[in-house]
Amino acid sequence: MSQPELVKETPMSLAEVNLEVAKIKKRDKELSFRTQRTDEYLQHFAVKDAHKLVETLKKLEIPRLKEEHIAKIVDLLPKTVDDLKGVLQGYTVTVTKDNLKKIVDEVVKFA
Repeated sequence: MSQPELVKETPMSLAEVNLEVAKIKKRDKELSFRTQRTDEYLQHFAVKDAHKLVETLKKLEIPRLKEEHIAKIVDLLPKTVDDLKGVLQGYTVTVTKDNLKKIVDEVVKFA
């Protein structure tokens, strides 16, 4: 069996994973068990057009906010500052109150 080599590791939101699963569906006639279960999960929880929100959050240019944080924000769509603090609490990142408010405002516009 071949040994795949990890070239690059980037965080993906559920919407991006959904796009990749769609490519696999087109390529393969039959999905594997795990891919099929992943697809079912994504149909229930993935946000449509999340790439627009990702681009909007990147344009805010908030210091210390990385792609992995943005992907998690897009997946969970926190609607209040307290919810956003809860999402970011798992990471070692500090964001000012003004920037938290900007993020929440953009998420609420999107949702």
